[in-house]
Amino acid sequence: MCTRGTLYGIGVGPGDADLITVKAVKLLGAVDIIFTAASTKNDFSLAINIVRPHLPKNVEIRTLSFPMTKDAEVTDNAWVENAATVAMEVIAGRDAAFLTLGDPLTYSTFGYLLKKMKQLYPEIPIEVVPGITSYQAAAARINTPLAEAEESLLVTSGAMGGENVRKLEGKVENVVLLKVYKNTADIVEALGDSDMLSNGVAISNCGRDNESIVEDLNELIDKKPDYWTLVLAKKTRD
Repeated sequence: MCTRGTLYGIGVGPGDADLITVKAVKLLGAVDIIFTAASTKNDFSLAINIVRPHLPKNVEIRTLSFPMTKDAEVTDNAWVENAATVAMEVIAGRDAAFLTLGDPLTYSTFGYLLKKMKQLYPEIPIEVVPGITSYQAAAARINTPLAEAEESLLVTSGAMGGENVRKLEGKVENVVLLKVYKNTADIVEALGDSDMLSNGVAISNCGRDNESIVEDLNELIDKKPDYWTLVLAKKTRD
């Protein structure tokens, strides 16, 4: 009888190689194969670069390609194909890790793979190793609490602009906007309407050599921010 391996979804943190859990490092040294995601346009993996200091020299690394498209059928086919690739290794008895930036269950590529694995290969054991998110690292970087006492915290995508902030205007005291790399003018407007603009900070590439911090969010309107940009904002207190 063949003994199946285990699939580990491992969060590698936001960029600093030291911001990885001890459990993640131990598993990276023990698994048989490591999978990482990349665009179909190239095979670059920031996640691999982050964990490189923790990897054994002989570990097998395989890049899975994911198309950057809004075509649902193309995207779904890619997930099915990649899930099959991972499943083949695990069913053969190999322990596999799938690396993801930040946390595996927070706006993560692994979340989509997890759904397909549960749907198509429910017999495969899966374990998730949490990782430090980009916004946790950013809050630590600027020494700012994400939420206090009875305050609420909204964590949302800013890819489509500031509409998600408007929906909860006046109902949350703290906001994290991820994927702030376009529609920045609308984000700035929404934060201004919510009385959060003056207490907002943008952090790009947190924990990496090219990190930048913008304390005046109006600067984002004229200068398009890096892809790896997020905003932390707080409601102005009386």
